Amino acid sequence: MGNKIFITLGSQKFQFNRLLKAVDELCEKGTVDAENVFAQIGYSDYVPQKYNYKTFLDRDEFSDEMEKADIVITHGGTGAIIEAVKKGKKVIAVPRRAKYGEHVDDHQLQLIKQFDDLNLICPCRDTNKLEIALDTVQRTKYNSYKSNTLNIISSIEDYLMEI
Repeated sequence: MGNKIFITLGSQKFQFNRLLKAVDELCEKGTVDAENVFAQIGYSDYVPQKYNYKTFLDRDEFSDEMEKADIVITHGGTGAIIEAVKKGKKVIAVPRRAKYGEHVDDHQLQLIKQFDDLNLICPCRDTNKLEIALDTVQRTKYNSYKSNTLNIISSIEDYLMEI
């Protein structure tokens, strides 16, 4: 696969070793070309063996990696998903799970479902199915992200004019 993949795991103090290991396994199998993968691993303590990574990226580095990517693999955080879909990237979102010590609860399952219902992303609820998600994301046409910010601002302005 020749697509450039950027993995971003956010900046919260939770590891996501499970996802990083799954990508290493796909590189080992040859399903993913390790030369085309870069990860921002955050607080994970698993060190990728097959692909390049950095613990944290500054704003410019992050923007550069996002720009180069065809596919973004991310945790189920709202900010990470929205930033990638705003830039027109194909997104695979993998939820952090409480049972693996990756978060305090399983709210990312619900967030990913919402984005999936809007046909904005490819959900991958199980890292053992990451290979399937990579195939799916390449074959699927997703909706463009449309921000609702202007509508919210307009509603607030209308309300303020009425009082």
